[in-house]
Amino acid sequence: MSIDEFKQLADAKQSSLPAPLRALWEDAKGNWEGAHEWAQKEDTSSGAWVHAYLHRKEGDPGNASYWYRRAGRPFPKSSLEAEWDNIAAELLGPRATGPA
Repeated sequence: MSIDEFKQLADAKQSSLPAPLRALWEDAKGNWEGAHEWAQKEDTSSGAWVHAYLHRKEGDPGNASYWYRRAGRPFPKSSLEAEWDNIAAELLGPRATGPA
């Protein structure tokens, strides 16, 4: 699935998205609380990365820093939009950018 296809998913409930991707999808739809809930469902570096992004977006850099450390990621200097795309691309895998 490409990032564009992921962004266009009408209903994530009908897909079998892993929790971190579901959290990103909820965030893209404007549901921060739902996104946060999904990010907490998976105790992995991917879940921590999305969790960090969400707290950064919320404006809580201290909490975000904690989750970036848990994810093994530096605190980003990019825009939130660029970070969202980076997370989605990595979690979706090689097909995220489309055919080569």
